[in-house]
Amino acid sequence: MKHMLAVEAIMKALAEVLDEDVDLWGICGLLHDIDFEKTGQNPKEHGLLAERILNGKVDENVIRAIKAHNYENTHVVPYSKMEKCLISADSLSGLLIASALVMPSKRLADLKLETVKKKFKDKAFARGSSRERILLCESLGVQREKLFEIGLRALQSISDQLEL
Repeated sequence: MKHMLAVEAIMKALAEVLDEDVDLWGICGLLHDIDFEKTGQNPKEHGLLAERILNGKVDENVIRAIKAHNYENTHVVPYSKMEKCLISADSLSGLLIASALVMPSKRLADLKLETVKKKFKDKAFARGSSRERILLCESLGVQREKLFEIGLRALQSISDQLEL
């Protein structure tokens, strides 16, 4: 749940920067892993089960973005801003949280942009946070340092909810 809250916060912040619908993008981030507990052992279903759960309940663009964030398995190629940002925010949240957790205080408030940049370059650190996926935002004109800043501020703003 904390991961989904983190992605929601990053998506809202990106929507604001890109002049998109903040609420819609937030819902997308919040619900992107709604099926993960049931599909964790079967990644080919991740996103597809979410579609069945959410069909008729949320905007179709949200469902498409959720499927596209697992494009390697769903074969839904990401093309919209929301789809690409969801992929980026999903991986970025992992990098930022892992970076905070290795801080002596384990607090997002103490995490600095310079630390995030160093951790990003260290391919052995937070291996599950795909650097390629994080950089997908660059195709939308959001450069990596700006993305790190947006993501870090977003997570710091909900640090109490994340207990970090």
